[in-house]
Amino acid sequence: MISSINEFRNPFFVGVAGTGMSALAQYLKGIGKNVSGSDRFFATGAYNEVQEKLEAEGIRCFVQNGEGITAETDLIVVSTAIEDTVVEVQKAKQLKIPIIRRSELLSLIAASKKTIAVGGTSGKSTTSAMLFDILQEAGLQPSIISGAGLISIIKEGKIGNAKVGSGDWLVIEADESDGSIVQYKPEIGLLLNVDKDHQEINELMNLFTVFKNNSKKFVVNQSHLLSRKLSQHIQQDFSADRQLPAGYMASDFNQKGLVISFKINDAAFSLNLVGKHNMENAVAAAAVANQVGVDLKICAEALHNYEGIYRRHQVLGNKKGVWLIDDYAHNPVKCAAAIAACQPVAPKVIAWFQPHGYKPTKFLREDFVNEIAHTLRPDDEIWMSEIYYAGGTAVKDISANDLINDLKVLGKSAFFVENRNDFLSAVRSHLTNDCVLLLMAARDPSLEQFAKQTWQAL
Repeated sequence: MISSINEFRNPFFVGVAGTGMSALAQYLKGIGKNVSGSDRFFATGAYNEVQEKLEAEGIRCFVQNGEGITAETDLIVVSTAIEDTVVEVQKAKQLKIPIIRRSELLSLIAASKKTIAVGGTSGKSTTSAMLFDILQEAGLQPSIISGAGLISIIKEGKIGNAKVGSGDWLVIEADESDGSIVQYKPEIGLLLNVDKDHQEINELMNLFTVFKNNSKKFVVNQSHLLSRKLSQHIQQDFSADRQLPAGYMASDFNQKGLVISFKINDAAFSLNLVGKHNMENAVAAAAVANQVGVDLKICAEALHNYEGIYRRHQVLGNKKGVWLIDDYAHNPVKCAAAIAACQPVAPKVIAWFQPHGYKPTKFLREDFVNEIAHTLRPDDEIWMSEIYYAGGTAVKDISANDLINDLKVLGKSAFFVENRNDFLSAVRSHLTNDCVLLLMAARDPSLEQFAKQTWQAL
């Protein structure tokens, strides 16, 4: 059993194009490992952007047929999506090469650094990116392993979800959806919020309790009911609610168009972002950074220049008075927050949502309907296309149209367009010369292209 990142030299990633896997592959390459991998999306003679960027980093990429695994390979890394029947897993077993899961590898990497693990059901990627930027601004030369690409790193021609710095600190996302959060033993654990998502609340609280117990220092959001219950010390916590004080207080929130401003304690902050949820993300990042020695004024300077992350309220532009914004929102609370964040921008928000997975959509049906219905203003609209199906043996016992009908019963302007390729032609007559068109969806690898096509045709 592999117990340290020093015990292997030539790792091979099965499914290396995935967001979580590509981040770890890049990190290991950055610390000097000889990294290679394969993916079912790689095909001989066919262009793949992720493959191109991985190979530019010196990571050899192969078609998923087993040819990339050699006698030199000393570790196989697989994600939870990789089954034992995959030819490379079979070959690894025949060659008796150790096989570990992505989350196990991340825990080994985390154990090798002074790690800040960011947890919670919403905001992990954004807060991790903000914290990374702050630590960079402070000259601490941090590393990051993220679930989304940072625009600042993407501009370097990279995928953007990982970077190796020469400093001691590593920022990672601690994922509760697969239970892997319990494997990390960070220097600092950060809990942003707890909302029903992949599991019931009691299951989530059990996971986050273990996360707290595994963290040397634990920082929580005092303004969130459930995270507040896991507080280690109120002075190291943060809050955006004056009625619920903490050591780091956000106040004076204001949003003008696509810019938010607020204070953290006595320090003034201004970010090119939208939504109160991003104020909470910022105060979380600043609270942790301040506790590792970064002045709040440096935090403010870093976040003033924060460029955001891929598909998190990513503004594609404005055409004919229509702002097009692309967002990763995929659970009820995130969808509601994404819609609410767009409302100060224009008097009408038209939100499109593609749920992913039949089981999670059925599990969260009532929550989706209630959260979205509560957020929509009289002139706002919600549109949905059919649930994204990634393959496998899923039982297709619910449709996005079921959620739309539930919303109609509540008197909301709700519309179903089964094929998303028909969405723009269907919605065009609903657009005004002062509105936001918000695209929300996750997991589907073609979403970036869909957003670009929508922008081009708008």
